[in-house]
Amino acid sequence: MTDKKLGFDTLKVRAGYDSREHNYAVAVPIYQTASYDLGSVERGEKLFGMEEAGYLYTRIGNPTVAVLEQRLAALDKGTGAVAVASGMAAVTYALLNLAEGGGRILTTPRLYGGTFDALQHLYPKFGVHVDFVENSDDPEAFRRSIGPDTKAILIESISNPNSTVLDIEAIAEAAHDNGIPLVIDNTFGTPYLFDSFANGADIVIYSATKAIGGHGTTLGGVILENGKFDWANGKFPHFEEPQYLLREAENGRERSILEVFPEAPFTARVRLSYLAYFGASLGPFDAFLLLQGTETLSERISKQVANALRIVDYLQQHDRVSWVSHPAAEGSPYKALADKYFPKGAGSIFTFGFKGSEEQSRTFLNAVELFSYHANVGDARSLIINSPKTTHGELNPEEQAAAGITPETIRLSIGLEDAEDLIQDLEQAFAKAFVETLV
Repeated sequence: MTDKKLGFDTLKVRAGYDSREHNYAVAVPIYQTASYDLGSVERGEKLFGMEEAGYLYTRIGNPTVAVLEQRLAALDKGTGAVAVASGMAAVTYALLNLAEGGGRILTTPRLYGGTFDALQHLYPKFGVHVDFVENSDDPEAFRRSIGPDTKAILIESISNPNSTVLDIEAIAEAAHDNGIPLVIDNTFGTPYLFDSFANGADIVIYSATKAIGGHGTTLGGVILENGKFDWANGKFPHFEEPQYLLREAENGRERSILEVFPEAPFTARVRLSYLAYFGASLGPFDAFLLLQGTETLSERISKQVANALRIVDYLQQHDRVSWVSHPAAEGSPYKALADKYFPKGAGSIFTFGFKGSEEQSRTFLNAVELFSYHANVGDARSLIINSPKTTHGELNPEEQAAAGITPETIRLSIGLEDAEDLIQDLEQAFAKAFVETLV
């Protein structure tokens, strides 16, 4: 059976792997090798000339890593994928591949703090600039902000940290009407909760460190494409440039990335340029661990979403909570969009407003016993953190305000524990925070 005919849960366990090609090993083997025997001079020439598919050096390709890439491509119904060493490497390689030689990325302030800070302060040093849409809830604001040098629109499917949802299809339409791709960081959404390509994405990014791995053990990132965007529309001349590396064996004619990799030019170019020469490679053992996480993705996410809804309901009724930012929260302005784009639930990561002093907030965070206080999300364990001081601490007060991050914001990532135990943990932490400051 072809991958396209199989369901999500079958693909997450089996896609991209044929045991007959790996000595009939039931589990995906870990190819812990730096390089590969070429076999013969003749085969080596074919491999380096890209006349024959195969592995040369683990920095640009590894059989264990390839299974992860193919499996995630199958889950997202993509045509190409490239795995890298971290989520930020995935963001960086994707955006540089888009705006190479100079250009602008149009985005929203509602981004992970590291992404926001890099776009604002690091990318301009490489000729890549950013424009932020102030009213991100208005798709027409994106359309109005597209300029002649805009190379892409970047959004998160579910924003970090406040779990907001944009009108993704309308933003995609604005991008495509102007000949530029929509890039979606689907880390919070995961391929289980959100079908990025079906809703207008052209490039999808994951921090596989989070829910895909799911156990807080392994860094990784993935870039995917669906082969539908027209990279020869004149806005991306670097995709049309003939390259000596891609020359024909018979006559030496130099070819472009579009000629050699018509189904997956974007990820192929990332692999042959940025991954090969910047070198943020995903190791085979890390790929193996991420594959282990992928096998239980839907089961974990379903339980975490159910737990999150229980805790959202608890927090909304708590007198020490000023607000809860999750699409399922009562009165959320994002409920209709979440129902449309996330029928299985809008994730398990969200924020709430702590109604108390800064000292009480510190006491509360120090008092939790089941929640782990550290800067990760999507873990099997439940996590808690004060985002304005940590994950979004790079943003100054004005930037935090633009992103909707207020000083009282606390972010939760809900894990697989018993929901009632998590509620009791929060309850005792609230009690300590307010009793101890009164004494």
